[in-house]
Amino acid sequence: MELTLNHYLVLSTLLFAIGLIGVMRRKNLLMLFFATEILLNAVNVGMAAISHYRGDYTGQMFAFFIIAIAASEVAVGLGLLIVWYKRTGKIDLDQMTSMRG
Repeated sequence: MELTLNHYLVLSTLLFAIGLIGVMRRKNLLMLFFATEILLNAVNVGMAAISHYRGDYTGQMFAFFIIAIAASEVAVGLGLLIVWYKRTGKIDLDQMTSMRG
């Protein structure tokens, strides 16, 4: 059986749906970061697959830059998460809505 573009797009859609459900349902900030990574990786799979089947490298280059941006986003987010955990002892999103500044 040969993998076609439709197989990759179905995989990308399933990953995107799992990530979207994770973003909407999670209360833990760390799990929210994981869900956004799943969303970004779903987009990367779709772009790389379309790029491969069109014979063009543009989608693969965009996927590469999205991976680089996602890595920096996680680094900054985890740094903020550590500071928040040291201040409060919890990483619950409901508690973050009552932040005082």
